[in-house]
Amino acid sequence: MIYFGLIYASVALFFSLWIFHDQASLVMVFLTVMACVPLIYNTIKMEEKKDTTINKESLLLKEHGKALAFFMFLFIGFTLAYAFWYVLLPPDIVTDAFETQTQTILQINSPVTGDALLKLQIFSRVLFNNIKVLIFCILFAFLYGVGAIFILTWNASVIGVAIGSFIRSEMSLVAKELHLYTVGNYFHIFSIGLLRYALHGIPEVLAYFVGGLAGGIISIAVIRHDMGTRKFEKIVLDSSELIVLSIMLLVVAALVEVYLTPVLF
Repeated sequence: MIYFGLIYASVALFFSLWIFHDQASLVMVFLTVMACVPLIYNTIKMEEKKDTTINKESLLLKEHGKALAFFMFLFIGFTLAYAFWYVLLPPDIVTDAFETQTQTILQINSPVTGDALLKLQIFSRVLFNNIKVLIFCILFAFLYGVGAIFILTWNASVIGVAIGSFIRSEMSLVAKELHLYTVGNYFHIFSIGLLRYALHGIPEVLAYFVGGLAGGIISIAVIRHDMGTRKFEKIVLDSSELIVLSIMLLVVAALVEVYLTPVLF
């Protein structure tokens, strides 16, 4: 799925630059989503079927874990593709291809100081924003079936740009101070860039996928006219447990982002 993500995002990026150059930053997200719709829909459809056939809750969560791993690897492929092309492409093309993502990063990026009260305020803001995104993921998945993949692909593009920007800035420092462009330095900086955002990004994105899966499962159940049956009650109960799990993951992600990441980086 990482390879699928790399291919889908890369092809979408070049098609958007070629055909819709002025709106490339958003069009590439839509094209990536369109390529993923069959995969995501069939996966959620299969997970909804498991809800009606598996009675043991622990086994059901384990089975959902397979789908979440499927989504996560696809998301990682998107992120790696966007980060790779952000680093590799010329600055003028990067500006056009990732304009909206760059503006988003500038709006949400704020320094975290050592003041405990300020950190608590930032933690509250980060957690509130993440929960807001989670709600959108659940609603999009419920209303559009696979709608959550749009928000998650958008997040992958923003995270990819953030990683790529970090790598480019660090490479610039290496060139200026050490006058070195060795392969070793390149991959060292690339790994730091990935780690900086992966620490809180993995639980955060996983939470969005869990919420999107919950909304998608309910949506498929409604399409199949299971409402009012015992099966539907079981599906709603399972989905509510997934939503609670996603909120817990967001709390962990916000704690890591505010309190741990600034210490390490």
